[in-house]
Amino acid sequence: MSMLMLCFFALTFCEKKKEDPRPTDVTRQEVLNSMTSGIWRISLYNDSGTDKTNDYSGYTITFNSNGTVIAQKGAESISGTWSITDSNSNDDSLNDMDFNLNFSSNATWVELNDDWDFKSHTGVKVELQDVSGGNGGTDLLTFKKN
Repeated sequence: MSMLMLCFFALTFCEKKKEDPRPTDVTRQEVLNSMTSGIWRISLYNDSGTDKTNDYSGYTITFNSNGTVIAQKGAESISGTWSITDSNSNDDSLNDMDFNLNFSSNATWVELNDDWDFKSHTGVKVELQDVSGGNGGTDLLTFKKN
């Protein structure tokens, strides 16, 4: 019986762990490259538990390398700025970067103005979150590449 237990423990502890593809492995330059290559849309905007995704339905979003962002729907065009900045940390991992948005005119889009924290990033999807200072609710914002 003890030999069986020994074999079990040996297999358990010697098993090679699968690498966890954490978003922290993504660099600032990789995020910049993916955001500026292609057209995006908002697939989720949840404002402290209230789903407001439909407010952004039909818009296409272009993140330009000069720091401007344009949301378009038909003849309507809403402009703003965007950037990726470090969040008070020494390394360049995704968890230590902020995704900054600033739209200046349209009330619906001004809601997105914030320094968002990254939850995850792939070449075709970016998940962001922000914990509100006022009410402590969590806002979620997801962009998907068209």
